[in-house]
Amino acid sequence: MENKRWVVVVGAILVQLCLGAIYAWSVFTKPLVDAGWTKTETQAVFAAGLVVFAVVMVIAGRLMPKWGPRKLSVTGGIVLGAGYILAGLSGGTAFWPVFIFIGIVGGAGIGLAYVVPIAVGMRWFPDKKGLVTGLAVAGFGFGAMLWVKLAGNWADLLNPSVMGLSGTFMLYGAIFLVTILVGSVWMVFPKEGWKPAGWNPPMASSQNQVAGTVEFKSREMLQTPQFYMILFTFAFGASAGLMSIGLMKLFPMQALMHSGLDETSASTIAGTAMAIFFSLANGIGRIAWGVISDKIGRKTSIALMMATQGVVVIAFQWLAGTPALLYLGATLIGFNFGGNFALFPYITADTFGTKSVGQNYGWVFLAYGVGGIVGPILGGMLGDLGNFSLAFTICGMSCLVAALVISAVKTPQKKFVSGEALA
Repeated sequence: MENKRWVVVVGAILVQLCLGAIYAWSVFTKPLVDAGWTKTETQAVFAAGLVVFAVVMVIAGRLMPKWGPRKLSVTGGIVLGAGYILAGLSGGTAFWPVFIFIGIVGGAGIGLAYVVPIAVGMRWFPDKKGLVTGLAVAGFGFGAMLWVKLAGNWADLLNPSVMGLSGTFMLYGAIFLVTILVGSVWMVFPKEGWKPAGWNPPMASSQNQVAGTVEFKSREMLQTPQFYMILFTFAFGASAGLMSIGLMKLFPMQALMHSGLDETSASTIAGTAMAIFFSLANGIGRIAWGVISDKIGRKTSIALMMATQGVVVIAFQWLAGTPALLYLGATLIGFNFGGNFALFPYITADTFGTKSVGQNYGWVFLAYGVGGIVGPILGGMLGDLGNFSLAFTICGMSCLVAALVISAVKTPQKKFVSGEALA
């Protein structure tokens, strides 16, 4: 059993690699703009995917006890793969088919499968929750790099003479479908009562409530101020990161060309910033912040991450016009943004219970849907008005506010009788 649980991590990473396709959306924005789309339309597809992803995740949390994690993950893979395949079959450049099949259908597939590796991983690794959560969601971050580079200079899939938009959408859909089905083989919970050899769970008492040991049902969680403070913090952090992802190709290209670079060079540099520096840092940040939080605590880690992100996002409007500083800015934004997906599942488990995290984190993750509307649409609209800088300033300031909010969160209390929490 001890060795088997590490195979679960492999399955989790395979699933999350495919779900990370949503972060590769920026690689498609330039060809779509060239095909006649507005910047706002490109961000509308991205925003739709994020919102549907978040909303469906609440539904997935409720389905997991009934369906089980494996069936939920398989269903998510089928829906995600079908969405991309249908977008490709529609031609790949018409707004409404792409909006529906990639934004809505694809977002639903991601939402169905996303919580599965997190919930399964926490059950198999109660002794290493920060590390395993970081590893599981790291695949989501690294997936963006893989799909961006395959579409770009690794395989040049977007080149019309290779596959073009429609062919790339269909190929990706097929890959997502098969890979998630393979990863889902290991998406099963351990038997009730199982624990790692030599590890004993902490005990809660009326005098000392240990983080993660007291279970709040979703309806109980929704009645606590802590839930809304965590939600608020996540929403602001998500807005800043998702706006940056959506504009990581368009805004740096504009800034670099304003600095004197030709369009081809600017496109290559901006693509590298997203596909290499942002994406690698996004994946590494998920693992690193999980490990950091095991050392200094979840709340302190989130406050530090948000404060740092706020400063970097504000500064990015001046960093983006110089290649070296663009790479630095993309790295820091990616590193901090990735931390959200290790720290917020973990603080949800710490605050409201580990066994309930599959259901409760779906509600917390609605913040990501809010961020998916506010951040990308704000960036796209201000970009159409020629004022990208204001978008970065607004989102950066919101992260600084979020750092203060999370710092004020205290552990909610439940009454006990004979060592058991009352519902």
